[in-house]
Amino acid sequence: MGDADSFLFSMIFGAIGMGYFVYGKSNARMVPLLVGMGLCAFPYFISDLTAMIAVGVGLTVVPFFFRVEQ
Repeated sequence: MGDADSFLFSMIFGAIGMGYFVYGKSNARMVPLLVGMGLCAFPYFISDLTAMIAVGVGLTVVPFFFRVEQ
């Protein structure tokens, strides 16, 4: 596993994050909005592939467990 794998997973998590961000912004939902920003930003700070996948999957499932109603 090398730089290509890190790039691939950062692109995948960035795309998921962009989807969460757009959903959260259009529906005024804070949890998906913040998770989307986190998914877009965290690959810049984590270089280990295993840690990147763990954090990415963890952030991806957060909106399913924390639903804040306004």
